[in-house]
Amino acid sequence: MITAKITSKGQITIPKDIRDVLKSSIIKFNIKDGKVEIEPVKEIAGSLKKYTKTVKKYSFAEERETDFESGYDFL
Repeated sequence: MITAKITSKGQITIPKDIRDVLKSSIIKFNIKDGKVEIEPVKEIAGSLKKYTKTVKKYSFAEERETDFESGYDFL
């Protein structure tokens, strides 16, 4: 068993043996039955997807037409 101390600021240094097993610099915490599990996050984009919103992609011509219709002055 490996132990570590939580600082007064709530920080912990994850021991190298555990970091080697995780093979990731991004981790997530799961709480199950009063225990905390640490899992590596392999794909950052997937883990952040819930924080993004879908934006319609416009071609340059469509974007310019939209700006023109709304009265945006390019000069």
